[in-house]
Amino acid sequence: MSRTESNMLALGTIAPEFSLLDTVSQKTMNLPTLKGDKGTVIMFICNHCPFVIHVNPEITKLANEYQKRGIKFIAISSNDIENYPADAPHYMRIKAKAENYTFPYLYDEHQEVAKSYDAACTPDFYLFDAELKLVYRGQLDDSRPGNRQPLNGKDLRDALENLLSGKKINSLQKPSIGCNIKWKPQV
Repeated sequence: MSRTESNMLALGTIAPEFSLLDTVSQKTMNLPTLKGDKGTVIMFICNHCPFVIHVNPEITKLANEYQKRGIKFIAISSNDIENYPADAPHYMRIKAKAENYTFPYLYDEHQEVAKSYDAACTPDFYLFDAELKLVYRGQLDDSRPGNRQPLNGKDLRDALENLLSGKKINSLQKPSIGCNIKWKPQV
């Protein structure tokens, strides 16, 4: 199990636009129609990564709690499915249903979206405000598979609460740690 850290995209960056296939609805969706009134969480995840499997229950819990409060959640998988077939779109759909995702699970076939967000690992979390300006990027919390830290979403939850209450979000943010994104071989 590799341990890759987030690249920590610069705070204040405007969310790069995208249009990707939602593996659940089988429709192409884009950022302008998916963004939340008060904020948007974009997370790069995949099906097979042990770090993502570990945080899936908290991701679902956070989405259920904060979507009611004007925050939209969007999951994107950018992994190379030729070498990692468990991350293929039809399996993404199965995973989304099994985990009770209440948000789109988009497939970044050409990996352009991951590159535009400077995503490095799964999971990799980004919180944008109502104007799609980056206010948080990094870890969900200190929990990792096997480290016995509580899975509670504390870091992302604190950022969400501060965003919703109009408080300043601490700019000292810890990078997420997970499996590296499985990039396609360069030809």
